[in-house]
Amino acid sequence: MAWVLLLGAALLEAVWATALGRSDGFTRPWPTVIGIAAAAASFVMLAIAMRDLPVGTAYAVWVGLGAVGVVLVGITAGESASPPRLACLALIVLGVAGLKLT
Repeated sequence: MAWVLLLGAALLEAVWATALGRSDGFTRPWPTVIGIAAAAASFVMLAIAMRDLPVGTAYAVWVGLGAVGVVLVGITAGESASPPRLACLALIVLGVAGLKLT
C-alpha cells in the first residue's frame, strides 16, 4: 500500500507543479487553488508512505517520478521532446525502478 500511496503522491506532485506554473505567480485563482490542494495531498500521501518505506527511497521516487510527470506534461504542451531529453527521462525512471528493486 505504501508504494501505491507514493505513486499517487508523485502524480499529485506533477499536478501541483504544473498548476503552480500556470498560476502566474499566484495571480490566477484556479491554478493556485488546484496547486495548493494537490501539494497538500501529495505531502500527506508522501508522509504516510514514509511510515513503511525508507525516507531516502521514498523521497527520491517522489521527486523523480514527479519531475518526469512535469516534463511529460510540458512535452504534451509543446516543449521539446528531443532524444537527449527523453534519454535523460529514461535514466530517471531507471533510477526509480532501481530504488524499488533494491
